[in-house]
Amino acid sequence: MIVYPIKFNPIFKEKIWGGNKLSNVLGKEINKNNVGESWEISGVDGNISIVSNGFYKGESIKDLIIQHEARFVGAHNFEYYGYNFPLLIKFLDAKTDLSVQVHPDNDMAKKYHNSFGKTEMWYIMDSDENANIVLGLKDENTNFEILNNITSQNVYTIFNTEKVKKGDSFFIPAGKIHAIGAGVLAAEIQQTSDITYRVYDWDRIDTSGEKRDLHTKLAEQATKRFDSNGKSQIKTQSNNRVNLVNCDYFTTNILEINEEQIKDYRNLDSFVVFMCVEGSVDITAGNYSENLKMGETILLPAITEEIKFNSADGKLLEIF
Repeated sequence: MIVYPIKFNPIFKEKIWGGNKLSNVLGKEINKNNVGESWEISGVDGNISIVSNGFYKGESIKDLIIQHEARFVGAHNFEYYGYNFPLLIKFLDAKTDLSVQVHPDNDMAKKYHNSFGKTEMWYIMDSDENANIVLGLKDENTNFEILNNITSQNVYTIFNTEKVKKGDSFFIPAGKIHAIGAGVLAAEIQQTSDITYRVYDWDRIDTSGEKRDLHTKLAEQATKRFDSNGKSQIKTQSNNRVNLVNCDYFTTNILEINEEQIKDYRNLDSFVVFMCVEGSVDITAGNYSENLKMGETILLPAITEEIKFNSADGKLLEIF
């Protein structure tokens, strides 16, 4: 397999809550309205990412896994996931609040949807003043049957909210109630799954004049109790990786880069994804270089041995 920083064509998703920050802030070339999501790397059926640069331009991520197997994704990943890409990588722009929702774990997703569950994380890239997110229940002893009776009068007495700012990071395991709030631009890393159970949708009306469906009975089964709000308590360090999330499905670190450096990946046994969340970074691997600007994403195959980074002002999420 030829090693180089692989880019993919983003897949844009119009959402009832979407805005214009993906184009205005991240520079995405978008000709749709209310785009809320840019799927950067996806193996979800019907939304398979296509390579946009270099030797493999025009091939799908599924093609690369079939052709190169463990050389592309890593031996452990290939043994466990086979020809499925294990992660879904996104940028999100919430002009208005997302629905309050919850995702199933692997067992429930397998039972009802023949799918993986959905554990995820957010890194806040930008937020309006006083923007917040919903994260968990205010009282962890709350009876989950209340999810069938959420209204505009009781919503803020049931759900915990957290104010957010640029640089915050949150881990959302499957089963945790959550919602990104209005004014938030975020990077999202998650298991390969598109299963969402809506609990409350702010009484809004969609383009057909109807309220969107809720899935409260399934949400009641999926919801779990958690002690932590999931916020990462970290301080970035220049030219060093700092861990944000380390779970069964992915590891995410943040790299703040202000000089040239080389890092060794030969013992990782995984592909590695970089999302640029600030500035820009030149990334070199296998004698090929790509400039990665804020709002762009690249993937390096599992057989990559060394990667050179060069930047005066870059911040990257490193995901594997």
